[in-house]
Amino acid sequence: MIYHVKMMPLVEKAIAKWKKSNPLLHKKFKKILIELIEHPRTGIGHPEPLIGGNNIRWSRHISAHDRIIYDIYDDVVTVLVIQVGGHYSDK
Repeated sequence: MIYHVKMMPLVEKAIAKWKKSNPLLHKKFKKILIELIEHPRTGIGHPEPLIGGNNIRWSRHISAHDRIIYDIYDDVVTVLVIQVGGHYSDK
């Protein structure tokens, strides 16, 4: 099954910033993005369902500090990327 990946506007803005400021992080994000299309629940970045996400909301590590948060909708074969960036931005 091939999933359609959509990104929230703030995610697109963060990715554009990474492309200029942190090419290695951008490259790893692109690799994860390819995996989301084919198999959003397995692969690199230690994918895991988030507690309270009803097996829809998932997370993967992009780096030690940065994560990607996304929802998987099997009924419409879509992955919605909700957030990327620092996992501990409040600390």
